[in-house]
Amino acid sequence: MQLTDVRKTYDGVPAVDGLRLEVGQAQVLALLGPNGAGKTTTVEMCEGFVTPDSGTVRVLGLDPIAQSAQLRPRIGVMLQGGGAYPGAKAGEMLRLVASYSADPLDPDWLLDCLGLEHAVKTPYRRLSGGQQQRLALACAIVGRPELVFLDEPTAGLDAQARLLVWELIDALRRDGVSVLITTHLMDEAEQLADELVIIDHGKIVASGTASELTKQGAEGRLRFSAPPRLELSLLDAALPAGYHPIEETPGSYVIEGVIEPPILVTVTSWCAEQDVLATELQVDQRRLEDVFLELTGRELRR
Repeated sequence: MQLTDVRKTYDGVPAVDGLRLEVGQAQVLALLGPNGAGKTTTVEMCEGFVTPDSGTVRVLGLDPIAQSAQLRPRIGVMLQGGGAYPGAKAGEMLRLVASYSADPLDPDWLLDCLGLEHAVKTPYRRLSGGQQQRLALACAIVGRPELVFLDEPTAGLDAQARLLVWELIDALRRDGVSVLITTHLMDEAEQLADELVIIDHGKIVASGTASELTKQGAEGRLRFSAPPRLELSLLDAALPAGYHPIEETPGSYVIEGVIEPPILVTVTSWCAEQDVLATELQVDQRRLEDVFLELTGRELRR
């Protein structure tokens, strides 16, 4: 899937502004952003529900608007609102969606997999919010899609159901399926995504792996305890340029900078050479949530 210089405006206000985005095969990409950032509009253009004002959108090599009939059987869409008929029973709804596919998954197996086996005869409107979410996910993947769009896939789920959905998304990736998810849950994005894209006001403000995003411009901190008054000039010489150890209080040492594995190895090896034991090693670095708030601000979006 590829978006190139895509723009969409509503009433003169840009919702998506020159967006470039790519999702590779068997890749999970998480689209992050505050409310009103352009996430939903971006996904809806990829799904063929919204026409871009300019730019190019290609999904599995096809135009999602002009070639929607060819594309629709190859993708799965999980809408945040559910999208099911209120009076339809859970089993009926899933079997209806499965009937549109040439080679669907077994609906009964999928219902059992998602913990809906006891809700097969329950009308959609009487399902709990979590059950509705899981049924929406089942409808999105029952047709064996090559690419799946998941909008807030774990919203309203308890911890057990959330873990189940995470495992299912990971299984999709292992089976070669590409997945684009939108989520407000930073731990979910870190756990699932091969790449994260943060957008705000319709523009990409950062992209990369979770590790890359938390390291960019990040001043981390390594703390450790050891006998007081060690000769730190020797450790300073062993560390890369820009890393300077200090003794904050007797026996408590701090090194500031981007803390990566080679830094830890240098510190522990140096301590071993001094015949001292470094204890209470602690690495403090930015979390993904810190990066997100730095880039998009802390004010409440409405």
